[in-house]
Amino acid sequence: MGRSLKNARVLVLGGSSGIGLATAKAAAAAGAEVTIASRSSDKVNAAVEVIGHGASGTALDTTDDAAMEAFFATHPEWDHIIVSVAAGRSAGIRSLTLQDAYANMSAKFWTAYRTARAARITADGSLTLVSGFLSQRPNKDALLQGAINAALEALGRGLALEMAPVRVNSVSPGIIDTP
Repeated sequence: MGRSLKNARVLVLGGSSGIGLATAKAAAAAGAEVTIASRSSDKVNAAVEVIGHGASGTALDTTDDAAMEAFFATHPEWDHIIVSVAAGRSAGIRSLTLQDAYANMSAKFWTAYRTARAARITADGSLTLVSGFLSQRPNKDALLQGAINAALEALGRGLALEMAPVRVNSVSPGIIDTP
């Protein structure tokens, strides 16, 4: 039998679209107090309307170390945190600029790391990292995405040891049709 989300404090980073938005909607419908965070305040506001159930949101650049530290310093412990931040442009190694590669790594991998480092999570809570199938099925046109996803999964395994009793999981979805 699963644990109830009723009145649980749930944070979804990357919660304004795609898997993050779907997760936030499901948690809110199950009775959780949901907060979403994403870079665009317009997207956050639109997503909060869609989620309903008293959800709240904040514009947060998860690639900004100081902003992440400040965000977590001003919030009490979370029961559950889901990191569903997507990286940007995909391309082969010769087509993806180093600037885009660094930005992708910062957005997806380092956001998970920053979150684990700065967030306070209740002892019976959880941290979930959303990776992706490219960690196991590389694609020449998304080489870095696969490496980032594999790194996220390895980070999740290590964090599960370090953060116990907090549950740490990595979820690796297949191709998802999202806007």
